[in-house]
Amino acid sequence: MATRQRRVLRGLGEIILASPRFATAPLIRRRHLRWGATEAEVAAAMPGDELVPRSSFTATRAITIEAPPDAIWPWLVQLGYRRAGWYTYDLFDNAGYPSAERILPEHQNLKVGDRVPMAKNVNETTAFWVAGMEPNRWMLWQKPNSTWTWKLIPLDGDRTRLITRLKALYAWRTSPGIALLTLILFEFGDYPMTRKLLLGVKRRAEDLANAADRAGASSLTTAL
Repeated sequence: MATRQRRVLRGLGEIILASPRFATAPLIRRRHLRWGATEAEVAAAMPGDELVPRSSFTATRAITIEAPPDAIWPWLVQLGYRRAGWYTYDLFDNAGYPSAERILPEHQNLKVGDRVPMAKNVNETTAFWVAGMEPNRWMLWQKPNSTWTWKLIPLDGDRTRLITRLKALYAWRTSPGIALLTLILFEFGDYPMTRKLLLGVKRRAEDLANAADRAGASSLTTAL
């Protein structure tokens, strides 16, 4: 119980510190919709773009990670509510349970057609399904009116560009209640949550890659 309370308090503290980003997100919409991304990355096509041709919300964000694609991919395929979490504000999106700090073998076999849950009750509005993937290169998630794409582009020096694009249509005519909820979540919450998610993937992948390098150097020294 004490551990649970500490997690909640820590989570509340993180949210309070991040509250300015949530509150001001609509004011810097044009900037945060392309956080970290270059002009070329924003303009480039991504898998699944055609699935939401009339998008009300399109965000292309990116980050450079000091690790190769195959060291980043495992952190992406295990994302999800009560899977590895979302590496963001766990009190918001993982029922207060901490996001994983290690690769979880039981969640590494994600395949096309699988669900990626965002809440306890899994349905077409609370979970994406995997619509396509090419391991270590790209992955596409889909819901009825939105897509979320992940792309890994290798760079020199065992570095990787991680690009993500979220597209959504606010379906006011057919589902006004869901459209209003989606608007609030995306316009206020998507930027701070995705920013922290990308930074969380970066930290985890780099920490693991650095640990592997240290272990390799230690083994070489021992052998010599």
